[in-house]
Amino acid sequence: GCETSQGAYLQDKYGLTQLRIPGEPEPARPLVLNMQEQGGIAKTVRYATDILKDMLPQVNQVRREPIPVSEIILGTNCGGSDGSSGVTCNPALGIASDMLVAHGATTILAETPEIYGGEHLLLRRARSQAVGQKLLKQIRWWEEYVAKFGGAIDNNPSVGNKKGGLTTIYEKSLGAIAKAGHTALNAVYDFAEPVTAKGFVFMDTPGFDPISVTGLVAGGANVVVFTTGRGSCFGCKPTPSIKVASNSPMYDRMIDDMDINAGGILEGGSVEQVGKEIFEKIISVASGEKTKSEAQGIGDDEFAPWIIGPVL
Repeated sequence: GCETSQGAYLQDKYGLTQLRIPGEPEPARPLVLNMQEQGGIAKTVRYATDILKDMLPQVNQVRREPIPVSEIILGTNCGGSDGSSGVTCNPALGIASDMLVAHGATTILAETPEIYGGEHLLLRRARSQAVGQKLLKQIRWWEEYVAKFGGAIDNNPSVGNKKGGLTTIYEKSLGAIAKAGHTALNAVYDFAEPVTAKGFVFMDTPGFDPISVTGLVAGGANVVVFTTGRGSCFGCKPTPSIKVASNSPMYDRMIDDMDINAGGILEGGSVEQVGKEIFEKIISVASGEKTKSEAQGIGDDEFAPWIIGPVL
């Protein structure tokens, strides 16, 4: 009850979804419990638990039903990239992205610092000048933002990236952009902004995986495909995260964490075939199949909102 971001403010500003208490008139605003008003943590938890129990009959009335592929909003992310990511898992994900777009779905590319130096490849695909200008504005913002702290975006490649064969941000960016496929860039969104456009779009996020995926999910992503070369163990509880390995040795070593192996491309396999495999896995997971990270219960601690401005 003392926080700067009060629940009532968030309700009014963002129009949060309403929650009706069984047996009571439908409220004008969502149900928010204030611990100070309820009399402390224990009382608040007991009251909330009782309300949830009363709601179970309503929950039990919900039934799964078929929906079209066009309802999928795919968030794409890469973490722990290596020298093979840009020629195996990322372009294969780009193929899957194109297939989803062809079915009327939405795919989101993110991680603005990791497209730096390759943004021209996206600008020439922009649906309009306004879309391209918004992407450029985000790039310039990052240049200024990093400079304020004495840094530079081209310092982005991590120790793991370099051990895996990536030496500059430009190499990393060219590989990361391969996740975007080949369709037109229809819209550009700010961090966590609700994604409403169909087709291929971009969202401004940091390269840090938990924050990036948190923004994608907040924007509406209902499936995430996460490519990795070094072996990221990222998982996401609100939205299933499909892990795609860039190389076979890592896939074999971390088979309990990886859902798909794109390493066969280095052994003569087809990018198109792996792209189709990713597409089919997306459909299966959206239909209820559990990912490796879900099976292990990973994802409780990966929710990480981006605190952009000063904390007062």
